[in-house]
Amino acid sequence: MIKYILSVFGTGLSNRKIALPAIPAVLLSMISVQGGASVAKHLFPFIGASGTASLRIGFSALILLAVFRTNLLKLDRKQWLYCLAYGTCLGAMNLVFYFAIKRIPLGLGVTLEFSGPLVLALLGSRKLLDLLWVLLACLGIVLIAPWQNNNVDLLGAALALLAGALWAGYIVLGGKVSKLMKGGDAVAAGMIFATVFVLPFGIFSGGLAAVNGPLLLIGIAVALLTSAIPFTLEMGALREIPSKTFGILMSLHPAVGALSGLLFLEEYLSPTQWVSILCVILASAGATYFSKKDR
Repeated sequence: MIKYILSVFGTGLSNRKIALPAIPAVLLSMISVQGGASVAKHLFPFIGASGTASLRIGFSALILLAVFRTNLLKLDRKQWLYCLAYGTCLGAMNLVFYFAIKRIPLGLGVTLEFSGPLVLALLGSRKLLDLLWVLLACLGIVLIAPWQNNNVDLLGAALALLAGALWAGYIVLGGKVSKLMKGGDAVAAGMIFATVFVLPFGIFSGGLAAVNGPLLLIGIAVALLTSAIPFTLEMGALREIPSKTFGILMSLHPAVGALSGLLFLEEYLSPTQWVSILCVILASAGATYFSKKDR
């Protein structure tokens, strides 16, 4: 079943080559990530942020290894080094973000985390029109963030910003790794290194010791929704579109996160925050449309 699902997402896992175009693949990955993040947050009271991150990354690695049957012995030195960097960045990004949203609301965490891809998009801009979409997305970030709330946990906000920097690194490294090896093998190998990085935190925190049958099943679901499926989709998309375009498309994450919070966490938005969603949607649509015309 997993193999069939992932083959539909364009990973080339079966003889039927059913592939999603890059832009729908990125959109679907965001829906999967934010929906899974809402589910993951419910695990924090039972196994903690590090325990949840360990389940998410660990099960993702096992699933992807079983599906892609990646042979690590066939990797050359350059592939090893890039997968090591990619996987470590991936693991750190997830761990830090979970520590962040443990302290602050999911919508705020996603918004602050997006600062990384936003800066990456700005650095990759070469035309005035590109800057317009980045500024529009930036306006959406300013509007959605509850800056008027003086009770926001500063450490949580700082961790979300750090997760954003790691997210930018993941985008850059993902683009490089996808050009050195097959997308599925790259994601599977990266997940192995991510697991090696994250697992000690889950073990020494004691969170994994509290895992039982139901929590284990939820952990598997979180792994599928937040790691295995979206990272595979994104790896395929990064082979088709520039890192700049990918980064601006990620501006939809605050909007998707807000909708996920509304549906699963009962986090309601103000009219101003809905306007911010419109801003990021327009920025993504504009960047995608004009980037397609340039190609």
